[in-house]
Amino acid sequence: MDVVRSLAPGLSTRPSVLTMGKYDGVHLGHQQLISTTVERARSLGMQSVVLTWEPHPNAVIRPDAPLHLLTSLEERIELIAALAPDLLIVAPFTAETRATSAEDYMRQIVAAIPVRELWVGEDFAMGRGRTGDVATLMAIGVELGFAVGAVRKVIVGGEPVSASRVREVLRRGAVDEAVALLGRPFGLRGVVVEGDRRGRTIGFPTANLRVDPTHVLPADGVYAGHVYLNGEALPAVTNVGLRPTFNGLHRTVEAHLLDWSGDLYGRSIRVTFLHRLRGEQRFEGPAALVAQIRQDAARARELLQL
Repeated sequence: MDVVRSLAPGLSTRPSVLTMGKYDGVHLGHQQLISTTVERARSLGMQSVVLTWEPHPNAVIRPDAPLHLLTSLEERIELIAALAPDLLIVAPFTAETRATSAEDYMRQIVAAIPVRELWVGEDFAMGRGRTGDVATLMAIGVELGFAVGAVRKVIVGGEPVSASRVREVLRRGAVDEAVALLGRPFGLRGVVVEGDRRGRTIGFPTANLRVDPTHVLPADGVYAGHVYLNGEALPAVTNVGLRPTFNGLHRTVEAHLLDWSGDLYGRSIRVTFLHRLRGEQRFEGPAALVAQIRQDAARARELLQL
């Protein structure tokens, strides 16, 4: 997959099947839409193209509201690449983009790539005032020379899969439900930074992650999952929260790798969350905390089938 970061005229001359969206989380609905685009392009002997935006449009549309992103741009690119489109366009989203009509924006896209088919979700809308819904895009397509197809929402547990639904289950700490919506465990990437080294003093050293503040975290608590290091999945118990036993003031993400030792400082790692073991608790002191951590590790081993 090639990645470009502009919508310059003449970007590609290959007839293309296009899909576009924010794709935050690249959940099952996004995956179906991108896979449909890739399959259509292959059947027609055309190029499959995915277009997304950076920054996330909400950062421009609602600049004073905090962002709660399920994936960083790096993660989004990796997840889209796994679905094997030929080209990913990461287009800039600016105040000018926000003010552009759906028709004018589609003209920009068609000037960049020769679109023959456009595939979007059934409730997709774009352009100034979100007036570019499926019916409007079909009319624009008649003028500009492309057909439009709409993909129905993926239903899980009787409800549509959406990024907002994934965020809601993570706010509850229901990471097992997130797996069902994403088709994979929820995870995040961060650089291991030096903490207060308290975990090492009580016999449970942890990797303290520096995480982008716009990235969604699951509810405070303790989770079983994995740490990915050099492509290897290492079982881990991860704590998300304020560490109330030690009067913590800042939310942290700390992963204790089971049956592993080594220096991770400065390394970029990915942590995934498979099972919630418990909520965050305040303990009377380090001894009580250590006893609970031993129980957490034992339960994690059972759940991860170690």
